[in-house]
Amino acid sequence: MPATVTVGLQWGDEGKGKIIDFLAEHADVVVRFQGGANAGHTVQVGEEIYKFHLLPSGVLRKRTLNVIGNGVVVEPGQLLQEIEEVRSRGHPATNLRISDRAHVVMPYHKTIDGLEEKLKGGLGAGTTMRGIGPCFEDKVGRFGVRMADLVDPDVLRAKLEKVVPIKRRIIEALGGSDVLDLEALVAQHAEYGDRLRPFVTDTSVLLDRQLARGKRVLFEGAQGTHLCIDHGIYPFGTSSQCVAGAASVGAGVGPRHLTEILGVAKAFTSRVGAGPFPTELEGDVATHLREKGGGEYGTTTRRPRRVGWLDLPMLRMSVRVNGLTGLAVTKLDVLGGLEKVRVATHYRRDGETIREFPASMRVLGECEPAYRDFKGWPELSEDAWIGIARKGRRGLPEAVRRYLAFLEAQLKVPVKIASVGRSRAATMALRA
Repeated sequence: MPATVTVGLQWGDEGKGKIIDFLAEHADVVVRFQGGANAGHTVQVGEEIYKFHLLPSGVLRKRTLNVIGNGVVVEPGQLLQEIEEVRSRGHPATNLRISDRAHVVMPYHKTIDGLEEKLKGGLGAGTTMRGIGPCFEDKVGRFGVRMADLVDPDVLRAKLEKVVPIKRRIIEALGGSDVLDLEALVAQHAEYGDRLRPFVTDTSVLLDRQLARGKRVLFEGAQGTHLCIDHGIYPFGTSSQCVAGAASVGAGVGPRHLTEILGVAKAFTSRVGAGPFPTELEGDVATHLREKGGGEYGTTTRRPRRVGWLDLPMLRMSVRVNGLTGLAVTKLDVLGGLEKVRVATHYRRDGETIREFPASMRVLGECEPAYRDFKGWPELSEDAWIGIARKGRRGLPEAVRRYLAFLEAQLKVPVKIASVGRSRAATMALRA
């Protein structure tokens, strides 16, 4: 496996964590390069289920080095909690490194996030209230706290002495009543810095050395392409770049290293949050997708996910902006038992055919999907799907093979991985 970037192609929740864990078996390094604790990746090992928000999804592979890159905003309390949880379950987490250039999510970021979201009204993105947006605002505004500051108590105090009075005024102006205690903030975060210090380093240098030695590096995107601040459904997305090109910036490596780009899409569409959703479903089919999908609820928020059929205009854009070399399609088993499976091939609006995903939220909200229907496939037990996974493509039901062949023909990208269940054993590498 060369240096590979793995990105979500929809609105997140595609099963990237599972695919990263699967690929990490053959990777030397796994790198998170964007997002923050607003992301949620679920990994199942045997009967054990792990939910990560900041830890890279390869952390359960002891021989694999895991890196949190400079493009991630780190909530230190959350990260320490995740580290302690995996340690308590038999994984030492000594294979973790954190960029000294990564920015830190502070408590005032969460306060401001909630206050701003209330005031935005119809422009509210339905955020996770984890302070991600305000932290990125501070990063761009050039008065953020970085991991290099967190592990240096003198610099941390000096920065917070300047920043906290500003945040107090902002919170008051937004109608908030929280009183920021400077000394408590300094004490708490100095303690966080002390605990995280062994993990903090210049990860750009580390990764450059690994790549120079020919090590197999896997770059892990946190959210889906259509939540990207540049290419997503603005303003209803997230605050960072979620596309493959962001791996270079968010990890501190040159783009020439990014030779394989794998996009992950689930076999239907889902999302948590506000904004137009052309293929959204209600009723019995929606209930089937939501509940049979292992419970389509946000890993971070636990909010029920909105669900709908697969959307090709959405995927065409994702293929284009990421420059994909391959696809991983997840949750094919969830569609089992449906009499009919649908795929939106294009949209219609005011008599016009629209094949490309529009930038205007007004236009997107007025689009009606046009569908291609496929015969459904059987509902099988997890053990039956695992047996199929051992056989690869030839073992898949004929209806599933037709479905995947249609996606390959429409998107002009090969399906390289298929997932038919939550466990590692239910993931298969496909060959033509």
